[in-house]
Amino acid sequence: MKNVLKQYAVLTFGSVVMACGIYFFKFPNNFSTGGVSALSILLAPVFPQVSAGQFMMFFNILLLAVGLLVFGKGFTFKTVYCSMLMSIFTRLFEVLIPMATPFTDQKFLELVYAILLTAAGSAILFNEGASSGGTDIVAMILKKFTSLDIGKSLLVSDFVLAAASIVVFDIETGFLSIFGLVMKAFVVDNVIDSINLSKCCIIVTDKGDKICEFIHKKLHRGATVSACRGSYTGKDKEMITTVLNRAQAVRLKLYIKEVDPTAFSIITNSSDILGKGFRSVA
Repeated sequence: MKNVLKQYAVLTFGSVVMACGIYFFKFPNNFSTGGVSALSILLAPVFPQVSAGQFMMFFNILLLAVGLLVFGKGFTFKTVYCSMLMSIFTRLFEVLIPMATPFTDQKFLELVYAILLTAAGSAILFNEGASSGGTDIVAMILKKFTSLDIGKSLLVSDFVLAAASIVVFDIETGFLSIFGLVMKAFVVDNVIDSINLSKCCIIVTDKGDKICEFIHKKLHRGATVSACRGSYTGKDKEMITTVLNRAQAVRLKLYIKEVDPTAFSIITNSSDILGKGFRSVA
């Protein structure tokens, strides 16, 4: 139960971050960088009696209903939860904090915040095995019933929505929307990598017992020990392999310097560590 509550707290945070990026930065500037929010932004001026937030809630509910009909019990509850929460918060912001104009007159600065917040929120959800719904549901349906390249299909549809803002609004908004669409993919990948970043440490040493004891008792991590021999010196040594977070890696480096200054250490970044104590294989 504790793990479930923790996971849904993370999902709630990611959904709220996305809602902030959409409402406070995308809506006021008419940035249509793809997805349901882009479609809502484009339709709002055409039907002024309906707000962009209301359009987004309508489309998300519609797509969720289609997803439930198509996939039944296989449709993830986490996606339903995140999609509805994001729509609800966006609508609440519209009611409680009306915004007639953007925060600043610097459109590029506002685009940066729009992309950072929505991409960071998406990355948090993806990292927990969820999504914000919307066009992700369209992708799931296309994947089930067609042989289309899903990634390319969604990229084309998002590009069309971004380019349409040139016609609906103006050329500056359109170009910024297209640029934001391209940047969003890079930011999502980098945020996911940063969230999962770990340090893979390989240490060749004569003091294997002491270093392993430090890893076990002080860092509370495991390690793999292998016998090895230096090709130049011909001396037998031990090679220790372990995976740590950034703070633990710093502590280990300082300890190795103290206990075996001649040890040979390789420390590399990795964001895809699977197994006990890290990410689940499933």
